[in-house]
Amino acid sequence: MSELHKFLFDGLPVRGMIVRLTDAWTELLARRAGNSETGPYPPPVAELLGEMAAAGVLMQSNIKFNGALVLQVFGDGPVKLAVAEVKSDLGLRATATVAGAVHPGARFPDMVNAGGGGRCAITLDPQDRRPGQQPYQGVVPLHGDQGEKLQRLSDVLQHYMLQSEQLDTTLVLAADEQVAAGLLIQRMPLKGEGNLGGAMTAAENEDAIGRSEDYNRIATLAASLTRDELLGLDVDTVLRRLFWEEKLLRFAPRQGADSPRFACTCSRERVGGMLRNLGAEEVESILAERGMIDVGCEFCGQQYKFDPVDAAQLFTGTAELPPGPGPGAVQ
Repeated sequence: MSELHKFLFDGLPVRGMIVRLTDAWTELLARRAGNSETGPYPPPVAELLGEMAAAGVLMQSNIKFNGALVLQVFGDGPVKLAVAEVKSDLGLRATATVAGAVHPGARFPDMVNAGGGGRCAITLDPQDRRPGQQPYQGVVPLHGDQGEKLQRLSDVLQHYMLQSEQLDTTLVLAADEQVAAGLLIQRMPLKGEGNLGGAMTAAENEDAIGRSEDYNRIATLAASLTRDELLGLDVDTVLRRLFWEEKLLRFAPRQGADSPRFACTCSRERVGGMLRNLGAEEVESILAERGMIDVGCEFCGQQYKFDPVDAAQLFTGTAELPPGPGPGAVQ
C-alpha cells in the first residue's frame, strides 16, 4: 500500500516527509509492460521514472496548491522526455519517451544529458485556471553552478529548490520494480512560506542558506540513507534508524483511500476534443487512409477508437466534447 508521512523536528526549523509508492508504482509499470506496442521500460528508465514519481509526490505535498504539479525532464540522450504528474489529491501518472538504446546500468547523465543540453521543468497548473491565466513553470539545466553535469535527479531538484525557494533541501530517491520511494528534508522558511509558484521569499531565507547547524546535522543523517534501506525498510524503521536522537512530531500518514495512487485523466471526451482541434478535413483524411482513428494514451495505455460515424458526430454538434489536448498521438 502506498503511503506518505510528514513530520517536524520538535523545536528545530526543519521539516520532512517520506513517501513509499507500492501499488501505485507497480500498476504504472504493469500498464506500460502490457502495451504491446511499447513493452516495458528498460530498467534504468523505470528507475528514473520511479524517482520522478516519488519526487513529484513529495514536492506536491510540500506546497499549498490546488492543481497539478508536472515534473518533466527533457533529454538529449536516448530518453527524450520523462514526465511525472501529481495532482493535489495525490493521483499520479508518469511516462517516458525513449528513442535509442539504454544500456543496463546507464546513469542519469547518460540517459538525459549526454550532450549537456538536458533540462528539467516544474510546472504548476491550477485546477481552476482563470481565462488567460498561464501555468507557472520554472526551468533549469541539468548542470550545477560550475557547469558540471549533475549525476542524479535528486541533485537537480535540490538545486532547483535552492534557487526557487532559497531553502536548503535534501532529497534521497530510489526505485526498483516494486517500490518507488523518497525522503525530503527541508529547512523551514524564517518568514512567510515559499512555494514553487514563484512567491516572494523573504531575504532572510536566502541569507540563511547553509547556516543552520540543526538543518546541516539532520541533512547529513538523511544523506546517509542507502538505496537498499529506502526501498526495503518500512517508514518507522527508516525514521528510527536515521533520527533516533531527534524528537519528531509526526502527522497522520496518508494511507488507504487517501494515499498516493495511480490515476490517469485521459478520457474519450478529451480525445474527441483533440480531434476537433485537428479539424474536419484532417480527420477525414486520416479516416480515408486508415478507415479508423486509433488514439492511445501514453500514460495508461487506454485505446480510443473512432470510426467514421463517431468522427462525424464530433463536427455535427451531437457530441458535446470540450476542446483541449488529447492524451496521446493519433495512430
